[in-house]
Amino acid sequence: MTKSASSTAPRRRAIGRWLVEWFKSIAIALVVWMTLRTFVVEAFRIPSGSMEQTLQIGDFLFVNKFLYGAEVPLIHKRLPAVREPERGEIIVFDSVEDPEMKVVKRLVGLAGDTLEMRAGTLFRNGVEVDEPYAVPVDMNLGEDPLMRARMREWQLDAFAGTPPGRYLPDLHDWGPVVVPADSLFVMGDNRDGSYDGRYWGFLPRSNVRGRPLLVYYSYDAESFSRMAFLKEVRWDRVFTVPR
Repeated sequence: MTKSASSTAPRRRAIGRWLVEWFKSIAIALVVWMTLRTFVVEAFRIPSGSMEQTLQIGDFLFVNKFLYGAEVPLIHKRLPAVREPERGEIIVFDSVEDPEMKVVKRLVGLAGDTLEMRAGTLFRNGVEVDEPYAVPVDMNLGEDPLMRARMREWQLDAFAGTPPGRYLPDLHDWGPVVVPADSLFVMGDNRDGSYDGRYWGFLPRSNVRGRPLLVYYSYDAESFSRMAFLKEVRWDRVFTVPR
């Protein structure tokens, strides 16, 4: 009895030490993961075709949150940004209409820029913008009068043209408008299928969350095959950098 108890005690202590070390390892891993997710990198899935062909439905991204200044939880303060967003970059941001939803679009205008579209062509500060990434638009496509009135409403305060009078913007013809301070203007690359700044206005700089780093996984989300997640992998998109 005494010999058995004496041999069992060290074994229990060894198991106890192993469990403590195991829990410590798990706790450290969780802390590291949460820190990275909060301040450095977060995963993001593309749910719509608004950025085709640059980003496609079924793309899974890693987003760099550190670049533009990550938000500190609870106190809602931002870390210093490495640099500010630049024209032409793809950015991920909190939706203006639903702060719980993350959105990805292309940044086409900074504070102080004058923007307009003429027959589907974007002009910035009076100069045509070269947009090789943009999907050609259908000039026969336009919005209904109610939506156009809504577009006019947000644009009037920023309108920089002649007195607006009967000005009624449309999907591919609007402006010129001046981007106000601490704001940005974003659009989807798929101009005919993107609900973007043309509809809801300017994006507050504070809503910006990060920039896509790379596509770490991609599959044909519109496939009707069973197990498309595994069978319809788009290997040519895996580990590519969105630009």
